[in-house]
Amino acid sequence: MSKLSILLISFLTFQAFSQTTSDLRKELNQIIGTKNATIGISIKSIEDKDTLSINGHLKMPMMSVFKFHIALAVLHKVDEGKLNLTQEIFIKKKDLKEDTWSPMKVDYPEGNVNLTLDKILRYTVSHSDNNGCDILINLVGGTKYIQKFINDQSIKDFVIKMNEDQMRTWKNLYVNTTTPLATTELLEKFFKGEVLKEETTKYLYQIMVETSRGLTWMKAGLPENTELAHRTGISGTNDNNLRVAMNDIGIVKFPNGKHFILSVYLKEITETKENTEKIIADIAKATWNYFTKRELDN
Repeated sequence: MSKLSILLISFLTFQAFSQTTSDLRKELNQIIGTKNATIGISIKSIEDKDTLSINGHLKMPMMSVFKFHIALAVLHKVDEGKLNLTQEIFIKKKDLKEDTWSPMKVDYPEGNVNLTLDKILRYTVSHSDNNGCDILINLVGGTKYIQKFINDQSIKDFVIKMNEDQMRTWKNLYVNTTTPLATTELLEKFFKGEVLKEETTKYLYQIMVETSRGLTWMKAGLPENTELAHRTGISGTNDNNLRVAMNDIGIVKFPNGKHFILSVYLKEITETKENTEKIIADIAKATWNYFTKRELDN
């Protein structure tokens, strides 16, 4: 085969792949283009290295997405032997704040109970418990420790200064930020075992999968029974129906064993909650369809 023929085949292959990527970008832009929100997306195929981002460098309020980062910091201390998943932590009644999302508060309304670190992590990561979150932040030494730990993973676009209790104040909802690209980078490092040891990596991945119960947000755009390890985050709305943020980040597993990472952040939203959920579901669906079609074409 001549060099010209080889170059022509290579060009046509690249052109076909680029067109497919272009089609996905076009579809995503159609999904988000007319919506009343600022939307950032980062996508990466873990095994095949394909990437795509839209507004990937935008700083976005994290909301409860930061519970993933907090869990990483806690489990790092488990890896160091400074904490143990089976150790019991005394939860005082004052630790269980009123008027916040807390299944732990529902289960133990009077507090004054010993709960294992494992149980508190499951409340926090799988059920987005706000009281559990702040208990974990205090356990590792505060937000400064978590900030340094995440930065030490070479993730620079990340800020954590407020706990859940402090985020009751509207202006504080904007303080904890990251970017879609930084999130995808951290999720990949986590998945590859570059942040935690093998056992704690598997543990956190599994309790993130348990977040997937029910057809919520990203999950709603994926085929039934798809394995999704994710963490969501949402703020309330103000009197002008403005929602600060609604986010979903996660790792999706295909039937063939491959995975892709999807980090979706929305901020300054005036869409309804139902419409915003559909935006995230539609982004997940388009991404799934792109990767499954590419596998079939190959």
